[in-house]
Amino acid sequence: MQTIIHRAGSRGHENYGWLDTHYSFSFAGYYDHSRVHFGALRVFNDDFIAGGGGFDRHPHDNMEITTIVLEGILEHKDSMGHTRQLRPNEVQVMSAGTGIFHSEYNADPKIPVKLFQVWVFPSKKNLAPRYEQKEFDPALRVNRWQKLVAPDEEGALMLNQKTWFSRISLDKGKTAEYELHGPSYGVYIMMIEGTADVGGNKLETRDGLGVSDTLKLSITAEAASDLLLIEVPMQA
Repeated sequence: MQTIIHRAGSRGHENYGWLDTHYSFSFAGYYDHSRVHFGALRVFNDDFIAGGGGFDRHPHDNMEITTIVLEGILEHKDSMGHTRQLRPNEVQVMSAGTGIFHSEYNADPKIPVKLFQVWVFPSKKNLAPRYEQKEFDPALRVNRWQKLVAPDEEGALMLNQKTWFSRISLDKGKTAEYELHGPSYGVYIMMIEGTADVGGNKLETRDGLGVSDTLKLSITAEAASDLLLIEVPMQA
């Protein structure tokens, strides 16, 4: 088993006033040659958007983008004609493909938005852009894995890549096992909140852990824990 640990305090950090953000991987003005990507996982940003703030209209292409809101309401507009609001327990996926423009704003002038934005390299380039959004019942991830994104599972969203996003809320003392889809895959775990032993590594709030060269992983919660796990091909 190979592991890399990104402690919460070691991440890249920028504060623009309206945006307070932490980068698990090199992004914008933050660069660390040892943190460019984890397999097909390219970006994991932990964003705090102040009331009324947001990203103006900007382009993307040939990237698979997933947005998970933890608190607040995010408003999304794009060049495909979508105007949607994204709330906690909702997940948005966007395949940028040949090119897309979009904007993202905090829909409330007072209450901040907290979200994760995750970018994954596509398996095929220059496909038609697509967008999808879905709400997931938090009760269905208590002490069990809830699939948010998957290439071939009913009820999950889909990206243009063989990647699986799973979330779990573990009660203190509970253990969950995760089986990878093959030896060519790895997993990146973000501790959203809590404390847990993950494959012999202690993770605390906002710590990240990359694991490869294994087919199974065990997670035991030392305190009530909320975790996001992303499985990706290790050859990007």
